[in-house]
Amino acid sequence: MFNFPIGLRTKVAVLSLFLLCLPWLGYQYVWEMEKYLRHGQEKTLEGTTQALATALHERPKLFDSQASFLTQVEKGRDLYAYPLSGPIQLDGKLNDWSNYRHRTLNYGVDNQIYKRDESQPLQMSFTHMVGKYAGYLYAFFEVTDPSVIYRGKNSLSIDRNDHIAIATLAPDGQFRRYIVATTQDGWISAFELPEDPALSKPVTPEVKIQGKWTKSKQGYNVELRIPLNMVGSKLGFAVYDINDSKTRALDAVVGTSAIDDVSKLGTVLVPSPEIESIIKGMSHNSSRIWVVDKHGRVLAKSGDIRSDNSVWSRSSIDKEDNSGWGKFKQEYLRPLYYKILTIPAKDFIDSLQDSTVLQGSHITKALNGQQGSTWRLTPDSKAVVLAAASPIWIDDKVMGVVIAEETTHGIRTLRNKALEKLFNVILTIMSMGTLALFFFASNISSRIRKLRDEAEQAIDSQGRIKNEIQGSKVRDEIGDLSRSFASIVSRLSQYTHYLENMSSRLSHELRTPVAVVRSSLEHLGLQELNPDSRKYVDRAQEGVNRLNMILNNMSEATRLEESLSHAEQTVFPLEKVISGCMQGYQMTYPEQTFTLDITQENIPVKGVPEYIAQLMDKLIANALEFSHNNTPIEVSLNLKGKSAELSVCNQGPALPENMAEQIFESMVSVRAQKAQDKPHLGLGLYIARLICQFHDGKIIARNTQDKQAEINGVKITISLPITKTSA
Repeated sequence: MFNFPIGLRTKVAVLSLFLLCLPWLGYQYVWEMEKYLRHGQEKTLEGTTQALATALHERPKLFDSQASFLTQVEKGRDLYAYPLSGPIQLDGKLNDWSNYRHRTLNYGVDNQIYKRDESQPLQMSFTHMVGKYAGYLYAFFEVTDPSVIYRGKNSLSIDRNDHIAIATLAPDGQFRRYIVATTQDGWISAFELPEDPALSKPVTPEVKIQGKWTKSKQGYNVELRIPLNMVGSKLGFAVYDINDSKTRALDAVVGTSAIDDVSKLGTVLVPSPEIESIIKGMSHNSSRIWVVDKHGRVLAKSGDIRSDNSVWSRSSIDKEDNSGWGKFKQEYLRPLYYKILTIPAKDFIDSLQDSTVLQGSHITKALNGQQGSTWRLTPDSKAVVLAAASPIWIDDKVMGVVIAEETTHGIRTLRNKALEKLFNVILTIMSMGTLALFFFASNISSRIRKLRDEAEQAIDSQGRIKNEIQGSKVRDEIGDLSRSFASIVSRLSQYTHYLENMSSRLSHELRTPVAVVRSSLEHLGLQELNPDSRKYVDRAQEGVNRLNMILNNMSEATRLEESLSHAEQTVFPLEKVISGCMQGYQMTYPEQTFTLDITQENIPVKGVPEYIAQLMDKLIANALEFSHNNTPIEVSLNLKGKSAELSVCNQGPALPENMAEQIFESMVSVRAQKAQDKPHLGLGLYIARLICQFHDGKIIARNTQDKQAEINGVKITISLPITKTSA
């Protein structure tokens, strides 16, 4: 297991951090860009309101008829003529007013102007609304009256019956009063009263006031329309209730305001067509422009914030791309991006769509003479609306405010486009970076794997050097590691070669002095010596013989390696060789018990039978030496697939831990360090391994244990390949 050098880890970490920082930096940049775009949109919208306000500065005629002189607006008394989407059908059924029902006002006890008998409860009330469309002021009255008294057909009086009175300060400055009365359901009859409030006669028919009177379950409904050129800034309505058809005495009067005096009249604000024409010519397609008076009442409105034609939106429209990359982005990348991003909603709840009075911090600031702006979220949280306001000055007084509104859809679309491009760039850079890192890591991994394979192939399982490692010429950490490994293996190879040749060199160098000593001792032995001298000569002779045996054992492995390299191999029956060897061992060691399990099947093996016999000699000798007394040595030979498995098992001391492979090394022994009859250099199993490898076989040793009988032992197993013979 190799670890990356610190330098490589640092390089990879730096590259990875760099790639991870790119998306974050790009994302932060886009958000900063959106902040600047929002700031730019805010300043642009403030400039729009300032330009529109400039067009309305010092034009008092636009505000004179709009009740701008009021210091306070009273709900119910000061009326607002709501813009109508179309003309009202004057049929008395009130169906055309259904979309405006939330704008209606209820008049009852709190609005009574006169009551004949204060002890009796008020029985009459009405619901009322006024609207404006195409030069007409429309109004309806839904009156609750249990007793409807019509005007007599032959009666000259028009006020001794249920009727509706209208009073206004006309545009020409004259105080005018009208009565709407009828003899039956159907088209109304309107009459103009004398200018003097104390007089009710003579009356003049007024055909410009049109409408219809229809009886209902609760009382009656009246729809009417009045030309705007008859209505001034002051206006009042009053419903007169008469319940006794005989006396025709007036019971109660409920109205928007008292109508007997011009000073008591309420006001009516009618959206100014002049102001509306001005802002229509200067408004943006995607902006909504409001003009309000100093009370916040809407004088004019133009535009729709749901439109998607702003300069921000138009600049974000992409040209159609039919290329392969364009189709890939459209079909795969965009759906993926918009799982995170949000598409601006075209349909959202606009709570101010039909507002007649506007309020807000930006309007308050503008009424104080300064530009203001504010951001608000729609009730359904689908859109953010920017509103800017600028004051309208007349004679150093703020008489109104211009308000412009826009959504941030265009900026959000631009942001999405920027994020799309950013994501595309990031994907490209990340892909290229990933590929570069992949090839970089693959190159590092391949070099490390190559170095690992060279290291594993350089040394075999017995620790011998088989191949040299070629040091890399690349000047980096892995190259340094490769060259270090090559140097280590080279030095280890020299040392191993020295150890392997040491026994033969010692044997060769020691034979001459041993021969000199032996010949000298032989000459001494031929001479007559006293008993003490003879004893020392015999002891020296015994030591020389022992030393000569050691030298023979040391050179045995070397001679075997040399003979193996020149041996001719033949195919021979392995089972006959093993059987013959075991017969000899049974005769040689009659006191030892051998348990045999040798198959009678033909086992052809390619090699040298004499070497197999020598292999058996080493295994049996090893088993005899380590067996407990009166325990059998088990020898088996069987076929297993395409191999012959030969095993020799003895009962005795177990192998020490981690010595199962080392015992097959040269000059390795697990015998106790004590005086021995014969010298042992640990070459027996080493020679057995050499013979086994010569026959392309494998040799392993493992401990055996019988827990019930508490018997330990060692089993050496040899696996030799079988040679196919022709029939």
